[in-house]
Amino acid sequence: MLAPPIAFLIVLAAVGVLSFGMSRLALTNHKKDGLQPYACGEDVPDHMIQPNYGEFLPFAVFFTVLHVTVLVVATVPAVTLPALFMATIYVLGAVVGLSVLYRR
Repeated sequence: MLAPPIAFLIVLAAVGVLSFGMSRLALTNHKKDGLQPYACGEDVPDHMIQPNYGEFLPFAVFFTVLHVTVLVVATVPAVTLPALFMATIYVLGAVVGLSVLYRR
């Protein structure tokens, strides 16, 4: 029962049951059809602002790729040549990936 796959399935099932149970207890505003957003009793006018995350996504991917690359390169032992070679290949892959992301 303590084997990792079995423990994972037990925890996954428990989280699924809890998630389903808690979704039934979620607060909704029951004014019209019960699907209005909860706003602490205030009337929510029609949403006039629709946020656009189109410019944020490339920045977030860039940030993630650079930080993961720095983490991988920083944890490579400096004394082993094959590991240093793989880190160099990883950095080159990150550069190629970012150049594909930001091509116009």
